[in-house]
Amino acid sequence: MSLLTHLLTCFFGMGSWVAINGMWVELPLIVHDIPEKWYLPSNLTVLIQLANISALFITLMHRFRPGALDERPVIYCIVALGIVATFLLAFFWKQTMTIGGSLRSVPLLTLSFLLSVVDCTSSVTFLPFMMHLHPQYLTTYFAGEGLSGLVPALVALIQGVGVVHCQNATLAGNITANDSSTVGSGELEAIYQPARFTAEVFFMFLSAMMVMCLVAFILLNHHPAVARESKNDRYFSGELEREKKEQGMSLHGQSPEQRPMISSLEAAQREPRSSFGRGTYSNFELLFIFVVLAWVNAMTNAVLPSVQSYSCLPYGKKAYHLATTMAAVANPMACFIAMFVPVRSLVFMCFLTMFGTGFGSYIMAMAALSPCPLLVHTDSGTVVIVLAWILFVLCLSYVKVIIGVILRDEGHSALVWCGAVVQLGSMLGAVSMFPLVSVYGLFKSGDACNTKCP
Repeated sequence: MSLLTHLLTCFFGMGSWVAINGMWVELPLIVHDIPEKWYLPSNLTVLIQLANISALFITLMHRFRPGALDERPVIYCIVALGIVATFLLAFFWKQTMTIGGSLRSVPLLTLSFLLSVVDCTSSVTFLPFMMHLHPQYLTTYFAGEGLSGLVPALVALIQGVGVVHCQNATLAGNITANDSSTVGSGELEAIYQPARFTAEVFFMFLSAMMVMCLVAFILLNHHPAVARESKNDRYFSGELEREKKEQGMSLHGQSPEQRPMISSLEAAQREPRSSFGRGTYSNFELLFIFVVLAWVNAMTNAVLPSVQSYSCLPYGKKAYHLATTMAAVANPMACFIAMFVPVRSLVFMCFLTMFGTGFGSYIMAMAALSPCPLLVHTDSGTVVIVLAWILFVLCLSYVKVIIGVILRDEGHSALVWCGAVVQLGSMLGAVSMFPLVSVYGLFKSGDACNTKCP
């Protein structure tokens, strides 16, 4: 396999969700300078779900006009849009407009919506494009998709986003210019450290990441070394299907003496088990695969990330940073494991999904018990919550990759539906958690310095 093609595929995958992931990790730095403050995450959640209309349009086009839409021009457009939107964010994210008598961050929200359109559309265009390459490169693509969350998180960690330390307070209720405050008993106050570089620099970095994605995509289409590794475009023109039909007709057209001896058992095994893809799986098995795919993406992309701070911060800042960073590392790690150990058993997939969901249930329980979860203020509690996050992401990320590999073998339309179900699961997860977190306030966060638990 070509190392160059693997690297280009990884960079291409990194551009899939790097923009929105970058927005999320930068929130602690930018919310203090905009009118929406900490209501911005709720607004972003709504914008991302509205942006799914683009993914729905692409999916419907493939369903009702198969072959009419080539992913490559769409990818060029959305990646270029991502480059421009992230570049403009660096200059206009602080700008506000008065709407209905209140200040609103219209440029920030508008550009965030455009980035949401880019990333949501990537789910139903990037994956089908991978049909141009050999199946082994699909796991590399998923590794790059995992790095789209890890790389911005590491850069934000270097930037010092949200770093806080506690110091003795002199006046209870004191609020200083650097956004420090005294709460609780008045003995300590949380001091938020200034970032090592500004949000403008971070957004320029995101724009550079999108440029790398565009360059990688151009080379995947035109570099001679990649062309030798790529599959022929006959798949998209329908010539392969015609060849299969012609082969089948020639087989049936042979005289009885020329026809191969095929037992009834072998003939039954070769018959398509469903009308989906190549018919490898029955309708029930396909339903199971897509339900698992939707569940896994709902858990990893929406449900658990929405309560990550509630589950980790009670154990301390170190636990929170370790959990977020190591969980981001676990995603590409699962892709590399799947590259060398691709277990396609549906039974094993079910077991791994239940195993990962078990760790997710523990994380959700700790978030519900915040600010005083089990084993709080103990080293063992920190170790358990960090391990729970790592194993949760590792198990369910492996399941996502294996499902992607399975559906890739089923053909182009299967990968389109794979991307659509990914977005559907993420949307259902976000819609379910939004009222629980933002409307009803069922999860409580403690103060970083003064929360006391029995």
